[in-house]
Amino acid sequence: MDPIIAATHPDPYPYYASLRTKGGLTFDRPSNLWIASSAEAVCAVLRHPDCQVRPADEPVPKAIAEGPAGRVFGQLMRMNEGERHRCPRAAIAPGLQDVDPQRIEDLVRARFLREGAEGLRQAQFIGPVSVIAALLGFNPADSRLVSELTADFVACLSPLSDATQLAAAHRASEQLARLFNERTEAQDNPLLIGIGQGFEGADPDNRVANLIGLLSQTFDATAGLIGNALLALIRNPVLHQILKDDATQISPLLAEIQRFDPPVQNTRRFVAAPCQILGTALEPAATILVLLASANRDPQLNPQPDALLLERANRRSFSFGTGRHECPGQTLALEIARATLGTIFARELPLDRLAWRYRPSLNGRIPQFSDRP
Repeated sequence: MDPIIAATHPDPYPYYASLRTKGGLTFDRPSNLWIASSAEAVCAVLRHPDCQVRPADEPVPKAIAEGPAGRVFGQLMRMNEGERHRCPRAAIAPGLQDVDPQRIEDLVRARFLREGAEGLRQAQFIGPVSVIAALLGFNPADSRLVSELTADFVACLSPLSDATQLAAAHRASEQLARLFNERTEAQDNPLLIGIGQGFEGADPDNRVANLIGLLSQTFDATAGLIGNALLALIRNPVLHQILKDDATQISPLLAEIQRFDPPVQNTRRFVAAPCQILGTALEPAATILVLLASANRDPQLNPQPDALLLERANRRSFSFGTGRHECPGQTLALEIARATLGTIFARELPLDRLAWRYRPSLNGRIPQFSDRP
């Protein structure tokens, strides 16, 4: 195993533990990457001002730099530092904290959920983004279209995407921009109006790009969170029965799953200036693979880290980041996942009839389900 393929390995956690025994920050020659595997190292890297989200010589991936998806990518707050990160975050984050959980519950339950694996695909990938779209004022038909376009757009974020997928991502970027501009012009949605006010005086394209970014972050992270929670229940029928009998346990389950088996296993940071982290000297252009999932299982962060405990005192996790790039939509993602799992239980989808595999990815741990033959 290596630190890249670990993200989609059936059980990468013993391997992560072995990395931690070698030191929190080590150099992996085969991949030419520094590896941050301990909680201490991950925290230090994510909070260090010289560890940035994109390499200085490639702010936008070369594969998409000349197209519409590249123009969106270049303005995403999660892919920028300084004012280009702080200003969009300040515009978008406050509104996400004020969404009524009952509104999310109603929107999730209103989505038609088919039987079997196709129903779970909708619940994982189509549903969460369509909920965000509805919160921003899109009607049901357009909300589904926005979800499908977001699925195409996220391909531009993966180095594994082929030319056909990248072409679809460029087309989706243009369509999403058009839909958001039309939606903004309507001036009839309080959440969207509030976000727009936060961008007052800024380039309108920056507002649109970061609304697309909100959808793309929702797509992968929430799909993985829902899927990994379902896998835990498939593997543990007793736990499954506990949640079927008591829906109030869904929130503790999700809080533990995002620590125990997170949808985003790793992220990267790029050294912008000579610096020292935990006594190790790092030079500009060095790349650090930040193993969030390994840090979550560090016994220095969480006692009994390899146990899935619904009632865990002082649960700590790096799954949604920490420091200046901590995800502003954590509460919203957990609420959408909670309502989705509640709907799945209410519909009594037969989980024991499902097969699954992880979607190909260099950093995501997102199971895709299929019906058993």
